[in-house]
Amino acid sequence: MLLHKKLEDFNLILASASPRRRQLLADCGLQFTLAKKFECDEHYPATMPCGEVAEYLSQLKSNAYPNPLQSNDILLTADTVVIADDKILGKPADRDEALSMLRMLSARKHTVITGVTLRTAERVHSFSVASDVIFRHITDEEIAYYVDTYKPFDKAGAYGIQEWIGYVAIEGIEGSFFNVMGLPVQRLYVELGAFVDADLQNCK
Repeated sequence: MLLHKKLEDFNLILASASPRRRQLLADCGLQFTLAKKFECDEHYPATMPCGEVAEYLSQLKSNAYPNPLQSNDILLTADTVVIADDKILGKPADRDEALSMLRMLSARKHTVITGVTLRTAERVHSFSVASDVIFRHITDEEIAYYVDTYKPFDKAGAYGIQEWIGYVAIEGIEGSFFNVMGLPVQRLYVELGAFVDADLQNCK
């Protein structure tokens, strides 16, 4: 059975302010409810390995969701991090930090990891997906143009792969393009299907 058919008896709730995640989930043909914005303290232990942070933050967001889940609710939360030199690059605080991040990513490979958490009133399941992105050398003029034109202050690593910089500066991707956008939709489709199957099996 197709996933959108399996989900007819469920209320999939997307708890994300990201328009990219909304677009990607809708483009999969899945119906969902958008959660109202809520506060979450997105801090992680300083000693946590970089590769575990995205999944940890997706769990924090899930736990911070303020409303009790009903029996047919499935809450979806996600977080994306950019890793270079074993350092996490979050959302830039200002123009200078965005410029600095993109200079750091220029002419090199970096890793993008998205962590996802699915939760019902009874169960929780988390996973993460990693993709490597390779930038060509980006000039200071190009970096300044991108930052000033697209203002990527809401994006981890100070860039959006679906924007101008993705077209002109990215030489290659090893892994999921959509994961770099903010949601690994192929893996999510499989994981969500298995998650729903387990719930349907428990109801028999």
